[in-house]
Amino acid sequence: MSTRQHFFALLLLSLAMGSALAGECVLQITRTACPGNEKESFSKCDGKASCNESVPAASASQCAIKAKSGCANKRYEITKYKKVTATYDGTTIESGKDFCGDHPDYPHANKPDCK
Repeated sequence: MSTRQHFFALLLLSLAMGSALAGECVLQITRTACPGNEKESFSKCDGKASCNESVPAASASQCAIKAKSGCANKRYEITKYKKVTATYDGTTIESGKDFCGDHPDYPHANKPDCK
């Protein structure tokens, strides 16, 4: 096999592997701010309550794991609740499940304020 043939074989192999290794995992994130903290809570979405975030994932199940980890909240007095749903290669994961439902990082989720 010539050098040129090796090059094309490697190129085809790398293209095939790249498409097999990762799909498109998109997290749809919606924040509910504590009263008066909308600006700071929404800052991670360019000032909006909702935005999409693409994250690397090799499968739909890995995308679901990333969605659940996207629920973490360390700003209890700023963000009351975060809803995270996900799609993998354009297909909704777990029927549009909110991965943050019953998440322990949201002590104020069912209260009228964040106190």
